[in-house]
Amino acid sequence: MSVANRKKIGWYLIFTVPLLLIFTLIVLVPFVIGIYYAFFQWDGIGANPMVFNGLDNFVRLMEDERFLRSTWLTVLFTVLSVITVNAVGLAFALLVTSKLKLANLARTMLFMPYLIGGLILGYIWQFVFLDVFTLIGDVTGLESIFFNWLNNEDFALFALVFVFTWQMAGYVMIVYIAGIQGIPGEVIEAARIDGASGWQRFLRITVPLLMPAFTISLFLTLSYGFKIYDVNLSLTGGGPANATELFAMNIYNEIFGYGNYGYGQAKAIVFFVIIAAITLTQVYITKKKEVEM
Repeated sequence: MSVANRKKIGWYLIFTVPLLLIFTLIVLVPFVIGIYYAFFQWDGIGANPMVFNGLDNFVRLMEDERFLRSTWLTVLFTVLSVITVNAVGLAFALLVTSKLKLANLARTMLFMPYLIGGLILGYIWQFVFLDVFTLIGDVTGLESIFFNWLNNEDFALFALVFVFTWQMAGYVMIVYIAGIQGIPGEVIEAARIDGASGWQRFLRITVPLLMPAFTISLFLTLSYGFKIYDVNLSLTGGGPANATELFAMNIYNEIFGYGNYGYGQAKAIVFFVIIAAITLTQVYITKKKEVEM
């Protein structure tokens, strides 16, 4: 082996081995240990014995009404969020890539909500729903729309969707901007010369050529939607009456709130399998629809 090749391998090891080591210690090892715990009944206290109960934790999940409700709420939240985040993000991308004079400023302002931490974001919107919405309702007389959504079981989940969309739309916008800028201008111009309307150009040219961006954006919003915890914690805390207790919060409460480490880990394993199955299916379907340019 030549000296040059040995140097390349050396640099490769310098940059990859530490990352692989960190990934192994932080992700893989806890994941394997979590699978092990899922087959035991244990309260998380080291002095107390771990009782092996086989698949009982997984069987118990099917009878856990709170977990099943949390599953349904998470699916509903994710479906609504994927639709709203991608619709708003794509609309933002089309807006800032048009002949807008303040396009760069608009990009910055629309992306900024993503930079705010989820916990802080939740507390900010607590104030908005509690004080601002209530004030607007009192002034305009539209109390049926502008009221504290967070105290209403029917509206609390929609409040969570609203805040998540406000946070993520700017991030998804960046992905769509990159996709739009990658579309050859001559293709759009040729369609315009042929008499295609703006809507026809969007449906027949822009959307098919944006499929790689859709693949990335849908994957991100699906995975983030299923895993949301910080905004859920600070905005609603799972309330009112557990109307917004989503997957991650349910698992956290089971482990650290009730001390059911084994049962909580079983929930986490099911959680992982569901997310992996859905996101991999989504990537497979959207990748098949991508158009070669």
